Amino acid sequence: MCGITGYYNITDKQENNRRTLERMIYPVTHRGPDGFGFYQGKRAGLAHARLSIVDLEGGWQPITNEDRTLWIVFNGEIFNYPELREKLTKKGHTFTTHSDTEVIIHLYEEKGADCLQDLNGQFAIAIYDTQKQSLFLARDRMGIRPLFYAVHNGTFYFGSEIKSLFNAHSALRREIDPHVLTEIFTFWSPAGEDTVFSGVKQLPPGHYLEVNSAGVDEPRCYWSVPFCPDEPGCRTEQDYAEELRELLIDSVRLRLRADVPVGAYLSGGLDSSAITSLVKHYTSNPLKTFSVTFQDKVYDETSEQQLMVEYLGTNHHQIAISYRDIADSFPDVVWHTETPILRTAPTPLFLLSQLVRQNKYKVVLTGEGADEILGGYDIFKEAKVRAFIHAHPDSEIRPQLLKRLYPYLALSPTKSAEYARKFFATDADVNDPFYAHRPRWKTTSGTHVFLSDAVKGDKYDPVDGLSYMGKSLQDLDYFNRAQYLECKALMANYLLCSQGDRMAMAHSVEGRFPFLDHRVVELAGRIPTRFKMRALNEKNILKQAVADILPPGIVKRKKQPYMAPDILSFFGEVEPEYLDYYLSEDMLREAGMFKPEAVSKLLKKCRKKSRQGFRENMAFVGILSSQIVYDKMIKNFTIDTPVRLDNVKVV
Repeated sequence: MCGITGYYNITDKQENNRRTLERMIYPVTHRGPDGFGFYQGKRAGLAHARLSIVDLEGGWQPITNEDRTLWIVFNGEIFNYPELREKLTKKGHTFTTHSDTEVIIHLYEEKGADCLQDLNGQFAIAIYDTQKQSLFLARDRMGIRPLFYAVHNGTFYFGSEIKSLFNAHSALRREIDPHVLTEIFTFWSPAGEDTVFSGVKQLPPGHYLEVNSAGVDEPRCYWSVPFCPDEPGCRTEQDYAEELRELLIDSVRLRLRADVPVGAYLSGGLDSSAITSLVKHYTSNPLKTFSVTFQDKVYDETSEQQLMVEYLGTNHHQIAISYRDIADSFPDVVWHTETPILRTAPTPLFLLSQLVRQNKYKVVLTGEGADEILGGYDIFKEAKVRAFIHAHPDSEIRPQLLKRLYPYLALSPTKSAEYARKFFATDADVNDPFYAHRPRWKTTSGTHVFLSDAVKGDKYDPVDGLSYMGKSLQDLDYFNRAQYLECKALMANYLLCSQGDRMAMAHSVEGRFPFLDHRVVELAGRIPTRFKMRALNEKNILKQAVADILPPGIVKRKKQPYMAPDILSFFGEVEPEYLDYYLSEDMLREAGMFKPEAVSKLLKKCRKKSRQGFRENMAFVGILSSQIVYDKMIKNFTIDTPVRLDNVKVV
């Protein structure tokens, strides 16, 4: 894990130099505090901030091939690199390091862009070809590792974080994109490859692109989330469970490969418990676990965590999170997310990675991704109940199933039967490609009343931003469509970014995700819908796969999604001083994203009663985080790059 950045001069102008690379890499020092590496060629420059995990002595980047015609910087891990290295050695390739990075460059020599099909890992890659004078960029299948880019004045800039682009050139455009802001206040994240900053794009998951003197090619897809219609045949639930277990065992083993100790997050839920138990039962890796507890018992899972700690005998560390902790850390969290967020949930993970680093660990396994690929979220359960009711609209019994949804919410929409019918739109068209997500989007869209006229001016429909998914959704049932949407529109752009990569790397910690091994995802895409959720039992196949290595209380416990207190964190005994700055009328008018009068009313409401409903919580956190983004990334963006960087390797 590292931070990468660089430039490519599309025109013949040679305005960029070593100092440009230093300015670009310094903002991501937190991603790679162990040293820096630089390369400059005729048209391109590459820079690398290193977090040493594999080949601690020899794995410095940039790395080249035998004849020094290809140069690479790489962020991430290739977990099957020993097997790939062996094959490449037999083909005559010579290696000078023991790193996974060098395997990529030789594999690219052999196969070009097709090399991506052989990689089992999480990565963002940049390769400069000195002979073709071209730049090749690629991102892993699920979008675990980020990669952003922008073009300014004939130069293509790229980096692991947007800060690197903004620090490359003072004239590079820094403006909020109103369309993407509207998407975030609908879906919780950007709909596609655009970011909240106009002109800054992210390379989509499972894509690569090439840049040369003719310009920037369109990103090309090499892999996509493979949800498909139920496969024919007579495979049983047990068949799928056994295959899933074997793949997860291998995925965990691969992700324990490192030259440093590897720990694990343990939330007390099924997913992280399954991963830690697989480590315990099928590897010899020392089991050190880390978890978050909450002083607010509504969000706390201490008892479940302790159950797993005692069951597995782990060396366990935990951090207790208070309202004040969340409020104090929130501006730093937004600085790392580089995008507005509608919930405070990333903040405890930010503090958790700090705990990991304090314990001198650089790598942790997590359970992220299981809910999306194996049918764990309540939104899938909700869609199933709605479709069940829709099939028999006159039934008086079926609507009672709505009461089974969201039992953990204090302000659940299922308290009133009539309100629940309207809220969940039980008469909606099941064939609508976005059927499962319409109620959620409707709820989140309630925050649009706070958006300024300038943002809402052209009446942009954010759902239009998802039109690129249309063809992929055509032949799927409502359940698989819902899963596809979660993976494509939310997981990479929010969960893996704002809660995953950014919160871990803020403290130089690498997260690894066994459930997101592409082989596991491909199997999950083939599991028939009727097996994924048996009645309303979510993640049915996963439960069968790991039931014998977990306590019954973990397997049978009702789903409790990871959440953190939102408004409650900011309006308790001590209100953070920064609220008066970020949410002042002057600052709101200057930023131009929200209506000051509406925000003022919301603040009064929150101060009067800090336990609010969905819309108010999302609106407040979204408005505050957007204002922080504006202040830190636009109005007052400045990163003082030192005259000289320490621990530098120039190639």
